[in-house]
Amino acid sequence: MGRRSLPLGLVLPAIALLALALGYPLVRQVVLSLQEFGLAQQFGQPPEWIGLGNYRDLLTDRELWVVVLRTVAFCFVNAGLTFGIGLALALLMARMSRPVRMLAQCGLLLAWAMPVVAAMTVWQFLFDTEYGVVNWLLTRAGGDFTGHGWLLDPWSFFLVATIVVVWMSVPFVVFTLYAALTQVPEDVMEAAEIDGAGTWQRFVHVVLPAIRPVLLVVILLQVIWDLRVFTQIYTLQKAGGVSNDTNLLGTYIYTLGIKGGDFGTAAAAAMFMLALTIVLTAPYVRLMIKQED
Repeated sequence: MGRRSLPLGLVLPAIALLALALGYPLVRQVVLSLQEFGLAQQFGQPPEWIGLGNYRDLLTDRELWVVVLRTVAFCFVNAGLTFGIGLALALLMARMSRPVRMLAQCGLLLAWAMPVVAAMTVWQFLFDTEYGVVNWLLTRAGGDFTGHGWLLDPWSFFLVATIVVVWMSVPFVVFTLYAALTQVPEDVMEAAEIDGAGTWQRFVHVVLPAIRPVLLVVILLQVIWDLRVFTQIYTLQKAGGVSNDTNLLGTYIYTLGIKGGDFGTAAAAAMFMLALTIVLTAPYVRLMIKQED
């Protein structure tokens, strides 16, 4: 009995710490979403319990559903591009010579390690209306982009946001998938080649099944991250984007709470975002469980 309880006793402190660190904010968020909590409550007035009133107001707000559709579309476009580019670069990296591969890995690592705010400062300069390098290059190439405001139109705003988010996310996908590719058995690949399988057939029937568990984890994490994008969108909005036309769920919740002072509705929106995340990631979780079985 003592030997069986030893592993549990060693794990319990970590479980208790995680439950405290993750459980308390979640419970507090649920409680806050059931209260009317505004600026008056910030200065000491007791909050009023209103039950599901915040959720009712939220779900009947047309703007919420526009933001949700925009967020889901942005999430899947970015996750798809990040995964596709990351997989292509990982396959390419597996064929590089060692010096070239080390150089590519250093470049990806620097891009991945750069602080988000510092990276956003550089991207804002690149797409600046008056002094941006992108406008200068496109004008030199024959286009008329002098003084073009990339962040004023929602479509070009999200084009810039997509470039930034994908650029920041690709290194993780590349490193993870490259590590998985190195674990594909060489003897199986050689046997498939001897049997007459071409490059595409080996990729589809040997490589993909071998790295499928890693692919599922990468896709799952990427969907979660792209669904919760905040810093990039918020920074671009501050640089000239129109908030009402470019809000995603993260900035929408920020607008409700910090800018609008309606913390109860903001908490309800955060719980809605959590539920949406669970719904969108449930298929990948089921696939991962089937893979384990």
